[in-house]
Amino acid sequence: MSADTSSRSPERAAPSSRRRPVQQRSQERYGRILDACAGVLDEVGATALTTKEVAQRAQVPIGTLYQFFAGKEDLLAALASRNLDHYLQRLDDRLAAAAPVGPAAFTDLAVEEFVAMKRTVPGFGQVDFGLAGRAVPVGVRDDQHLLDAGVDNNTAVALRLQALGGELFATGDPAALTLALRVALEAADAVLKLAFHSDPDGDPALIAECKQLVRGYLAQRLPTR
Repeated sequence: MSADTSSRSPERAAPSSRRRPVQQRSQERYGRILDACAGVLDEVGATALTTKEVAQRAQVPIGTLYQFFAGKEDLLAALASRNLDHYLQRLDDRLAAAAPVGPAAFTDLAVEEFVAMKRTVPGFGQVDFGLAGRAVPVGVRDDQHLLDAGVDNNTAVALRLQALGGELFATGDPAALTLALRVALEAADAVLKLAFHSDPDGDPALIAECKQLVRGYLAQRLPTR
């Protein structure tokens, strides 16, 4: 299975980066700022994150950071968006290597890739595709719409997964499928938070339960093939 994961992102209206970098030097600074943000998140958490500390870590003037990002919320939103893009590309690679796959295998690979990123990607434990913790940092007004101003974070992820799944989700009512994927994401989110709360690497038993839970739910909601 192969998909153009870059062209399927729901258009984000606000908040958004002030200036998307075009030149290579600007792109490198942009990426360095997001890398620094992820590193600071691992050290102090989302609630203690400051743009000043991120700029210092990235070794750029604070004014340079504000050329790209309007503030903390915008910075976290850009990191969440980058994380989602990376997740979908990595998942697509797994799907291509395992092809052909059905809904059950798709579900397992999706959970496994999320767990892999949780274990290895800097900052992902604090900000995955949204804020991973319950506390909302000062300066973040709308943590539920970091990926897309029009829909909540899990709906935005569900739409991207639906597009990535392609023919797996090509029949039936698209809106109902999006809702089913959103519910599955909410359920997986809760179980995986529990898994990583009890074990820094994720409790294997709870991860297995997460897969079984989501597979069972989606088996009742996805079109039969």
